[in-house]
Amino acid sequence: MLRAMDAARARATLARAPGLTAAAAEALVAAAGGDLAVAARGRGSARVELAPAARAFLNSPDERALAADLDWLAASGTVIVLSVDPGYPPLLRQTAGPPAALYVQGAVPLLAAPQLAMVGSRSPTPAGRATAREFAAWFARGGLTVTSGLATGIDAASHEGALKGGGATIAVLGSGLDRLYPPANRALAARIRAHGALVSEFPPGTAPLRQNFPRRNRIIAGLTLGTLVVEATRRSGSLITARLALEAGREVFAIPGSIHSPLSGGCHKLLKEGAKLVEEARDVTEELGFSPGKEPLTEARSAVAAGRELDKEYEMLLDALGFEPATIDSLVARTELPSDSIASMLLILELEGRVAALPGGRYGRIP
Repeated sequence: MLRAMDAARARATLARAPGLTAAAAEALVAAAGGDLAVAARGRGSARVELAPAARAFLNSPDERALAADLDWLAASGTVIVLSVDPGYPPLLRQTAGPPAALYVQGAVPLLAAPQLAMVGSRSPTPAGRATAREFAAWFARGGLTVTSGLATGIDAASHEGALKGGGATIAVLGSGLDRLYPPANRALAARIRAHGALVSEFPPGTAPLRQNFPRRNRIIAGLTLGTLVVEATRRSGSLITARLALEAGREVFAIPGSIHSPLSGGCHKLLKEGAKLVEEARDVTEELGFSPGKEPLTEARSAVAAGRELDKEYEMLLDALGFEPATIDSLVARTELPSDSIASMLLILELEGRVAALPGGRYGRIP
C-alpha cells in the first residue's frame, strides 16, 4: 500500500513539475534506475538537463499542492499518463518538446487511436457550424477520432458531431481539468468524458489563461494525423494549430468559403500556403490514407430535402441569401420583395431549420 502511495505521489510530482519535458522525465527515470519515486525526488537530476523551474520544484516540491492533487485525482478518476508509460500517445512523442505528463479523464487508449483535429472560429456561420457537425459525424462513423479544444463554435460543433455519429472525440483543454472552460460547455464535456477523453497538460487549479492556449493547440496538433480548419479569420488561433501541425510533419486541410467573408480569410490563407482543399469529408480520409466505413455524407442535407417543397419566392429568397449571412435590408435589395414578407418568410424558414438568426439582425443559411 505504501509502495502504491509512493508511486502515485511520484507521478503527481513529475506531472506538476513546471516545464518538465518528456525527454527530461525519461532521462530522470533512467538516471534513477527506472524508479519513479527516486526520479521524483530529483535523485540523479544533476546529470539531467532540466528547466530551472522543474529542478527547483523537484528539489523542494509544494507539498500542499501535491496533497490536493492526490485527493482530486482519486475523487475525479483522473489518470496521469507519463512519457515513460506505454500509453503515452506515440504521435505526440514525435513532436518537439512534448510534455512529461498528460492528465486524462475518460478512455486513455484513445490517445493512441487515429485522430483528426477539427478547429475553427468561435463565432462561425450557421453553415460552418453545420459543416463541422456533418463532417465530424462522418469521420466518427468511419472510426476516426475527432480531436478539438472544447471552445464554443467550431470546436463544440465538431465534438457534438462526433458524438452524434456514434464515435469518439477528444477535447484538449488550456486549463486544469477541474477548471473546465468555457463553463457553458460543461454538459458537452461530461458527454465527451463518457464517450471519449478530456486531456490537459496543465495541473489541477490552472486557470484558462491566454498564454495556455497555444500550448493546448500544440497538443491538439501533436496527437493527430492532420488538422482540418473549417472556418477561421486570418487572426484565428486555429492557424496556430495548423502551423504547429505543419511543423510536426502532419497534414493541414482547409474548407474554402466566400471571398467576401472574414471567416474564410484564414482558410484561404492556408490554401495559398499549400493546405489541402476540402470539399467533402472523403477528401480528408483519402489524403490521410485512412479507410473509413462507407457512410454517405448526406444525412444533414437529406433532412432538409425531405421537408416541404418550396415555392418560387422561398427558393428565390434562399438563393439570394446563399451561405453568406445577410440582413433583411440586403435581401430586400437582392430580391425586390417587401421587407415584411421577407421577415415572415425568414421566420418560417428558421422554424424549418433552413436558416438561422444571427447577431446584428443577420440571417444565415444552414446547409
